[in-house]
Amino acid sequence: MDQRTYNQYCATARTLDLVGERWTLLLIRELLTGPKRFGDLQASLRGLGTGLLAARLKNLERDGLAHKVTLPPPARTPAYALTEAGEELGPAILALARWGLKWAMGERRETETFHPGWAVLGLRASFDAEAAGDLRAVYEFRIGDEVFHARVADGTIDALHGPAQHPDATVTISETAFVRLTGQSLTLSDAVATGEASTSGDSAALRRLPGLFRLPSPRDRTAQSR
Repeated sequence: MDQRTYNQYCATARTLDLVGERWTLLLIRELLTGPKRFGDLQASLRGLGTGLLAARLKNLERDGLAHKVTLPPPARTPAYALTEAGEELGPAILALARWGLKWAMGERRETETFHPGWAVLGLRASFDAEAAGDLRAVYEFRIGDEVFHARVADGTIDALHGPAQHPDATVTISETAFVRLTGQSLTLSDAVATGEASTSGDSAALRRLPGLFRLPSPRDRTAQSR
């Protein structure tokens, strides 16, 4: 089947020709945090059938946005990674995430899946570079079975899946509490106080942590039209 096109000589339309199909931007979201195996992508994108996933990956390869790689030892398995062009979609994905935090999130629906690993991009999207100042620290986050870390250095952040080699501070929190934290109905200090979370490591780094990430206040999209 031919890929659909808007048939417009416009940069926005041409971009949507490449990434506007259902699931494509979410595949790019997954690959922005590093190479993923086919099974990894299937596990993260429930509802995306095997055939459609294969088709979308084939399209990304054809369009020069992703390519096949082999993971380093000990895995040594085939995976998919973004090309330079695919990586440059990162700021657009983060901008969509920031917009969504303000205008689209709301309460979690019963039918919605959630993976704590999605917070890796969430950390990048909500990072306050000015608040980080001259801080240099590595934070490790353990949410359910997921482990990821963020390296903060002089106003920049690099957030990645997997444990940190030498974390300065570690936060362990339940998945349920983390969802509430994301929805701004719970603070980290309250989660620690109730036993839903625990922290360890450098106390100064932990004190700085809440101020490093700024979640926008949720807004009602329909309020202005009433």
